[in-house]
Amino acid sequence: MVSLSHAMPGLIFITLCYALLCAGSPFGSCRKCNGWGAAVRQTRSGRIKRGRECRRCEGHGRRLRIGRRLYNATTRLHREGTAPADPSRRSH
Repeated sequence: MVSLSHAMPGLIFITLCYALLCAGSPFGSCRKCNGWGAAVRQTRSGRIKRGRECRRCEGHGRRLRIGRRLYNATTRLHREGTAPADPSRRSH
């Protein structure tokens, strides 16, 4: 069995690679429509036809990665927490 101390460098490497992926390419293809933006169907005559718009990605075929969503949320939380106080909202 592999100990935790032996597995840590690999886990850190994988995490850093995913962080770089989220920074460089924040959008991934939608898993529901495989990046098509709609369900592809085949008519009775065999012709391929675009189906209804994908509800998950709203027809764009791209989704924001989970890691990028977490980064955006923590950045927003930090920005709102360290914002200077608005002088017009001070109570006397």
